[in-house]
Amino acid sequence: MGLHYVDAPISGGAARAASAQMTVMGAAKPAAWAAAEPFLNAMAAKVYRLGDTAGNGSKVKIINQLLAGVHIAAAAEAMALGLREGVDPAALYEVITHSAGNSWMFENRMAHVLAGDYTPLSTVDIFVKDLGLVLDTARATKFPLPLSATAHQMFMQASSAGHGREDDSAVIKIFPGITLPEKK
Repeated sequence: MGLHYVDAPISGGAARAASAQMTVMGAAKPAAWAAAEPFLNAMAAKVYRLGDTAGNGSKVKIINQLLAGVHIAAAAEAMALGLREGVDPAALYEVITHSAGNSWMFENRMAHVLAGDYTPLSTVDIFVKDLGLVLDTARATKFPLPLSATAHQMFMQASSAGHGREDDSAVIKIFPGITLPEKK
């Protein structure tokens, strides 16, 4: 039929999609890649070709989601501990974002927590799904992912508590005994 196939998952969320700042993780045979590359470059800031084998793009996307989900869960846990211990959340955010413990996810998602704004850019339920895919991938080859499994359970807990459609930073709401900043 002369059809080409390109495995090309994207990363960046709605905000980066609106400004053509997505990242594409693609794999395709040379002819398919040649046909698709101009379109991929037009919609993304970064386009990575990960070989000729379909599935390589999806595998890299799954690994990216593993890190994203674990980083968000760890960021929420860190901020929750700070809140529980009575640390000023703005001061904690300032110190961490200028220290070795910072990550892009801490900086981005804990800003949502400080603002008390859980308007979804990426939802809790997306990470229930994505970390589920991560675990399914690893389970197929009996590869242990203890941090991913824990993060998945944290997102599941937040979803089952009614926060599934909120921003993924709402995973912080699973921690007892903390007072979260209110929306300004």
